[in-house]
Amino acid sequence: MANALAEAPMTGGALARSLDRAGQYLTFSLGPEVYGIEILKVQEIIGMMPVTKVPRTPEFVRGVINLRGKVIPVIELRTKFEMEGREDTDKTCIIVVQVASASQNITMGIIVDEVAEVMAIGGGQIEPAPQFGAGVQTEFILGIGKVGAKVVILLDVDKVLSWDELATLDESAQA
Repeated sequence: MANALAEAPMTGGALARSLDRAGQYLTFSLGPEVYGIEILKVQEIIGMMPVTKVPRTPEFVRGVINLRGKVIPVIELRTKFEMEGREDTDKTCIIVVQVASASQNITMGIIVDEVAEVMAIGGGQIEPAPQFGAGVQTEFILGIGKVGAKVVILLDVDKVLSWDELATLDESAQA
């Protein structure tokens, strides 16, 4: 029965949503999993650099960096997603993104294990985010991209952090 559900055609609304999500995605890895974020949200990709820890910030906030005179907060996506920690390597990098908050756009850095490539993903290759029940939050997942044998978890970078977390990040960058 699970296979029958997985192979069922998308309804009109689900099909329209997947076509809306078609586009270019920057893909990156956290461990063996591959994730993607809309390329239009990406400002730049930089190598690891010294990060200044800010006291009393959530555990997933690594700190802030000075990027060409602008102080921006940096989060560890592994920690935010409650994954096992890992030492930085020469492939670890920071993806600088623009995140829409309630009142403004916030520039922040996201630490990932490795950036892979920019990938075009068509609407027909995107399935809706899976539903795991009331106890599991998946609102930050735009959908699941199927590219060849790869499965790419497409993230809505605007929803990876809650409004409260975004406010905390903005405050730490201004401190």
